[in-house]
Amino acid sequence: MLLLLKQSAPIGIIALGMTIIMVNGNIDLSVGATFALSAVVLLDSFSWPFMAAIGDWAIPLAWFFALATGLILGAINGLIVWKTGVDAFIVTLGSMLGYRGLVFMYNGEQPTSHLNWTLVDFAELQFLGLHTATWFLLLTALGLWLLMTRTVHGRNAYAIGNNREAAVNAGIRVGPHFLINFMLIGFLAALSAVVFYSESGSVNPNDGTLYELWAITAVVLGGTKLTGGYGSIVSTLGGVIAIQL
Repeated sequence: MLLLLKQSAPIGIIALGMTIIMVNGNIDLSVGATFALSAVVLLDSFSWPFMAAIGDWAIPLAWFFALATGLILGAINGLIVWKTGVDAFIVTLGSMLGYRGLVFMYNGEQPTSHLNWTLVDFAELQFLGLHTATWFLLLTALGLWLLMTRTVHGRNAYAIGNNREAAVNAGIRVGPHFLINFMLIGFLAALSAVVFYSESGSVNPNDGTLYELWAITAVVLGGTKLTGGYGSIVSTLGGVIAIQL
């Protein structure tokens, strides 16, 4: 069961972010490609000359580069949805293809590998019987549960998903709200890559394929409506574990 939780982490972290996007009444099909591109940046950055020169101090910098990659890719999606008004399904379908193309271009369709044993030791740590990846999953779930149930941003997410026109009339800034949520799921896709590839140390260009479909399945299995306005972080966590089982 402990191994099951650990293996649930990569899809689980993405699915938790997808819950917020779908509560909003949107969808993000580019998370698998974002996951792969962030992983490539994470592992490739260790080979950059200035990173190789600073030893293990390169680890937090590599994490930063990977997470920044996810944030930027999410921001691109959010800005296009906000400024053009095009449906998020179409926008993220296009960006899924574009981002995956960048993954293949980055290293000439070759796997990217770098095994840092300090990083591996951190990824394999256990605290209170739970692996590092499991802690990342649980802490992400806790943070997003607080965001959705205890903040104005979370309340606005449900309002926008339930009735976007009414939300606009109520004075909610829908465009910036979308931007924040797409940046959030981009960050979480990158965080998922950091958690997974810190231990594995090798990423193939096709890694992360169909992750978006598994994440959406977990979210829907947890009871979140495809049309938006209703959903639960805790229920999504249950959906992720059910799929992993």
